[in-house]
Amino acid sequence: QVQLVESGGGLVQPGGSLRLSCAASGTIFSINFMRWYRQAPGKQRELVAGITTVGTTTYGDYVKGRFTISRDSAKKMSYLQMNSLNPEDTAVYYCGADIQVAAWHKEVRSYWGQGTQVTVSS
Repeated sequence: QVQLVESGGGLVQPGGSLRLSCAASGTIFSINFMRWYRQAPGKQRELVAGITTVGTTTYGDYVKGRFTISRDSAKKMSYLQMNSLNPEDTAVYYCGADIQVAAWHKEVRSYWGQGTQVTVSS
């Protein structure tokens, strides 16, 4: 079984910062692409950021320059540093990862966490 668990969400004032963490656990051989998505009430889920195994990153236009994604492959973790938060960033943030569970099992599947709430409000 593979699990992804997010942490670090909460309530923050506009202009503040939060750091989200995502921990992968279970039967894991390798973790490929890792990503963060978010979904605000009444809106579609949207990509926030992604990172490859060699550290190449991609960001949604609405977070460029404010958010930074990173990963610690040895710890099976990804992180999302969020700065200069504004109310439009309020959403449930989900982490995802493309995981191969065993060396002999070549299939790579996408797994998702349950999400962590981020609320930006004064």
